[in-house]
Amino acid sequence: MTGMRVPVIVDHVVPLSAAPVRTSAPATATTIAAVHTALPPHRYTQDDLVEPIGDLCLPPGADRALLRRLHASAGVRTRHLALPIEAHAGLGDFGQSNDAWLKVGLELGEEALTGALTRAGLDAADVDLLVCASITGIAAPSLDARLAGRIGLRPDIKRLPVFGLGCAAGAAGLARVHDYLCGHPDDTAVLLTVELCSLTLQQRDDSRANLVAGALFGDGAAALVARGSATGGGTTHGGTEPEAAGPSVVATRSRLYPDTEQLLGWDIGACGFRVVIDAAVPGVVRDHLGRHLRAFLAEHGLTVDDIGTWVCHPGGPRILSALTDALGLPDDALDPTWRSLASVGNMSSVSVLHILENIRESRRPEPGTWGLLLAMGPGFCSELVLLRW
Repeated sequence: MTGMRVPVIVDHVVPLSAAPVRTSAPATATTIAAVHTALPPHRYTQDDLVEPIGDLCLPPGADRALLRRLHASAGVRTRHLALPIEAHAGLGDFGQSNDAWLKVGLELGEEALTGALTRAGLDAADVDLLVCASITGIAAPSLDARLAGRIGLRPDIKRLPVFGLGCAAGAAGLARVHDYLCGHPDDTAVLLTVELCSLTLQQRDDSRANLVAGALFGDGAAALVARGSATGGGTTHGGTEPEAAGPSVVATRSRLYPDTEQLLGWDIGACGFRVVIDAAVPGVVRDHLGRHLRAFLAEHGLTVDDIGTWVCHPGGPRILSALTDALGLPDDALDPTWRSLASVGNMSSVSVLHILENIRESRRPEPGTWGLLLAMGPGFCSELVLLRW
């Protein structure tokens, strides 16, 4: 062995005095070119819905004190419903509810898609990938396939219908669109979310979870147009002049929490989708999400204090309070989320896109500032998307 040279492999050397490296938007960044939300025309105040929902869910003569408390404490002032509230009593089974989801979902999906493409200055033929998420109904052919011919998508469009991510699908869908565009930087991708939560309300079900859903959820659709780094972000192929480009997606992170599968989701049976919302969800958020979120930011040389814009899914007042506590956020950090909850309720996967659209329109962040889009859903899971304006 004398005289033999032994190679020394240095994996990673960091000077003790080195400061964290601040991440800049990478060359493969995805640009969010436009977001557009479509809401059904049937708009109600929260007070207008208390008694009709009680008529649907509670047995005759039942005490309505809990129902009224849940509506009063949900943080919701107005909501949009897929159907007039009086039409819900005529939905006799899951098939009828699902038929209504398909009809209204196609109408709202078309409005959201065409609106987002117009705002991006693009034509339907410019879209290379369409990701379509919904957890409030199901169809084959899926919504995306049925919409393709209606709005003029190319016959070779790549499609990815998604079911099961629930409220997390807006954030997870954006993350997967980003993954695709990193590998296809010349392409344009669209994320469409359609959620008609009111059509899953179970008649004659006075469980707390059903009553919470009846007090919290609203209906809508939203579409987000994203462009790869080689497209120039806002460069048009044919459409009208685009809006100013939105933020770039810098990084994403998905997290499943072990032994929490039973906390959130559906019990699916003859009556359709019966909601599962466990009271332990805010505790999981408080105990785990903050730690994982901080670790994700630290990988990019960032802390919670560096995030200037929070695009957080409005899971409900208890979840938003748990998140604020876990992260030590200022009282006004989640104001865009609270405003969305108040104006349209929790629209499941649609909500984070609705909030992002409102931020773009009302108080566009300063260039170079950081944002974080996050949502939680069945699994139990969280999805984080790091943004930079």
